[in-house]
Amino acid sequence: MIQQDSAQLTDWQSELELWLEQHHTETDGAHDIAHFRRVWKTARQLNQQEGHPANELVLLAAAYLHDIVSLPKNHPDRHLSSRLAAKEAALILLELNFPTDEIDSVCHAIEAHSFSANIEAKTIEAKILQDADRMEALGAIGLARVFYTSGRMEREMFDPYDPLAEYRQLDDLQFALDHFFVKLYKVAETMQTEAGKQLAEQRKAFLQAYVEQLLMEL
Repeated sequence: MIQQDSAQLTDWQSELELWLEQHHTETDGAHDIAHFRRVWKTARQLNQQEGHPANELVLLAAAYLHDIVSLPKNHPDRHLSSRLAAKEAALILLELNFPTDEIDSVCHAIEAHSFSANIEAKTIEAKILQDADRMEALGAIGLARVFYTSGRMEREMFDPYDPLAEYRQLDDLQFALDHFFVKLYKVAETMQTEAGKQLAEQRKAFLQAYVEQLLMEL
């Protein structure tokens, strides 16, 4: 169990939020400060349920900076976003006089959080951050984000004639609902912690119930 100074965490959270408010110009509502706050909140929850094995100062910094560089989902270099974010995060943390002996751990957690980067999470902080970030693809938040993102990318909500792709190939580049089957349901299977697996199954069940309700209405 790692005991963390709550006052230190509060101070650093304020520092990071202030920096982001002054410098973070991302207009994507799926990767805004509210997203960073939710990931931090979920990471703390998972760490608590796991018995506090992780360094929460590392988790805090990684949660607030993991998407400091986030290329659009249709960008050819999308898979490099987490590596670019880790490099940018290191510079930001040095600027803020963050403890230098923790920066490498923060950067690894940021690099490994991405689904598309396919980098193994080797530390407990990286595993918890990965679970916390991927949790955003599930549950009510995941539901909101998938349709928000699809709308920004001018994709259709679903195929009105074959919403479950029974007679066609799944295509989440055209239909938002297809993304549930292409990726979202599978996210629950990638959780690294026991606490993450339990919470992910609950949130996956919410998405499945939504799909059932949608089909009933259609």
